[in-house]
Amino acid sequence: MTSTLRPAFVTREAEQRPGRWLALSVLVLAVLLVAVDATVLGLATPYISEDLEPTGTQLLWIGDVYSFVIAGLLVSMGSLGDRIGRKRILLGGATVFGAISVLNAYATTPELMILARALLGVAGATLMPATLALIRNLFHDPRERSLAVGIWGATASAGTAVGPIVGGFLLEHFWWGSVFLINLPVMAVLVLVGIRTLPESRNPDPGPWDLISVVLSLVGMIALVYAVKEAATHGFTSVTLGVGLLGAAALYGFVRRQLTLPAPLLDMRLFRNRGLSGAVLADLLTILGLSGLVFFLSQYLQLVQGRRPFEAGLAELPAAVGAVAAGLVAGRAARRFSVRSVVSGGLAAMGLALAALTTLSQSTGYPVLGAALLVVGVGAGFSFTVTADVILAGVPEEQAGAASAVSETAYELGAALGIALLGSIMTAAYRDFTGPAGTPEGAHESLGAAVEASTNMPPHTAKALLDAARDSFVHGLHLASGAGAVVLLATSVGAWLLLKGQKLQSAD
Repeated sequence: MTSTLRPAFVTREAEQRPGRWLALSVLVLAVLLVAVDATVLGLATPYISEDLEPTGTQLLWIGDVYSFVIAGLLVSMGSLGDRIGRKRILLGGATVFGAISVLNAYATTPELMILARALLGVAGATLMPATLALIRNLFHDPRERSLAVGIWGATASAGTAVGPIVGGFLLEHFWWGSVFLINLPVMAVLVLVGIRTLPESRNPDPGPWDLISVVLSLVGMIALVYAVKEAATHGFTSVTLGVGLLGAAALYGFVRRQLTLPAPLLDMRLFRNRGLSGAVLADLLTILGLSGLVFFLSQYLQLVQGRRPFEAGLAELPAAVGAVAAGLVAGRAARRFSVRSVVSGGLAAMGLALAALTTLSQSTGYPVLGAALLVVGVGAGFSFTVTADVILAGVPEEQAGAASAVSETAYELGAALGIALLGSIMTAAYRDFTGPAGTPEGAHESLGAAVEASTNMPPHTAKALLDAARDSFVHGLHLASGAGAVVLLATSVGAWLLLKGQKLQSAD
């Protein structure tokens, strides 16, 4: 009997990995790095708009080019991490991410800022898939893995709170570029501690890294999202249609190539799992629906309601608090009830909260906005944590990097499409306002430009311009929130159907 039980005991101890929780603390630093960067950009947008004077289209590019590039490279970088080592690609990517953050901070033109954001996307594509893949390999016990994923997601949510608060403080005391420099100390801790604590993991038999597949994935994603963005902003043109067809053709070629390669970058057969496919689709549509709110909320708080940057950061705190609290208990809730109940319920809650935001005005009190943000955060915490767990548990360990990349690709693609579609709706609605005589044409590009233009006008004319511009901005926010609510409520119904019978593992 002893000889029978001892191997099981040894295997169990090996699976527990004594340093796994310390290693997790390093992984969540990488998540914090990305989350902080994403949130401070929205807070700094009014200052970037004032200093660099981008057009409305350039402002959207500054907001979404990071997502375009990262969405195009996530699958390739996740697969590369499976091949060369997830620890190696994580620490290398974090180092480059910190260095490129300096270029973002000192950008002097809109074009240079767009380039810096694109390069940051290249570095960012190495981080998120590696963190989730390492969690998959660190935590073999399903309940521990659910908690680890919950902490991972809660840290991302905490980053959305830390970013605006720290960023708001910096914006009140320093120039806007300082918000990007906060990445440097986080990166330094991550690399120095990660070298000692993170275990290396990789696919033992990965096959070659197919460069043709990398190019097809990158070209397909960027071209397709660009076409959607341009069509939403300027309508369909021959150029837009051509770029869209190029993107679709590249993605079709990517899928066909993966089905024929003996060692594909992404095993397309994984999508035969209905639970995994449903979770990925839910993530994509959820972020799409939320993107308009995320990108424009800071501008509403600062330029419409007149809050200082630090105060605006604190105003967004309820969403992060709700997401952290829900993320930590999401796995337990999914096991007690069901995966589809938790995911669909979270999505429905977010949809209803966005619908409530269609009642916002310039003078809306904070309790209404704070309550809506809290509900959005709770819904996101439940939904994203459970879908991430479903995706990780649905693949073999050696493909954890590629599967994690699929999850993150859905997130980034949803963000890019959301900013492109809902942001374009918002921009189109804003541009239609009628200002007083003498209103500069540039004031119609963005609300930040209108605020800047008003400083050179007589008080009465400046007030008329700001009132008209703010009313138009709020109207656009109503449209974006309403469209997001429809998307989220429809996604809730779809998740209920696609995730039927899906369960989280309770034991190995």
